[in-house]
Amino acid sequence: MKRSLKKVYLTREGYEKLRRELEELRHKLMYEISERIKEARELGDISENSEYEAAKDEQGRIGSRIMEIEQILNVAEIIDSKDTSQVSLGNWVVLKNRQTGENFKVRLVTPQEADIFHNKISEDSPIGRSILGRRVGDVVKVQTPSGITEYEIEAIEVD
Repeated sequence: MKRSLKKVYLTREGYEKLRRELEELRHKLMYEISERIKEARELGDISENSEYEAAKDEQGRIGSRIMEIEQILNVAEIIDSKDTSQVSLGNWVVLKNRQTGENFKVRLVTPQEADIFHNKISEDSPIGRSILGRRVGDVVKVQTPSGITEYEIEAIEVD
């Protein structure tokens, strides 16, 4: 019996990023790895050839990543939330730290797209779980390493 795969929700940006990575891996990197393997073979005995082994290992890692991305893209559903009445996946959310008064903006995404360096937080993170489904003006409490922090939802935006 064939097992159905669980949907993976991605923003349009996340979907396109994965699609580009897949193309790069398929065309550029697989060609380069094949050339490295060919060159390493030409050096002679491959049983003790570390360059050959390294290229084969990298080829395996790239092949695994290609399969992983293909599986994700095959079951992906693009999040296209235009609703700003409550926080949902794909929304940008402006939060105000009630203790410091500092505002910051985050995008609520799935774990596959989370990237703290680009202000993309996972729906599974403590902040993500606390703001999902909330509205502008709501105050949420989040357990942080330094204790409980309160955030007020200042705005909900779409791309």
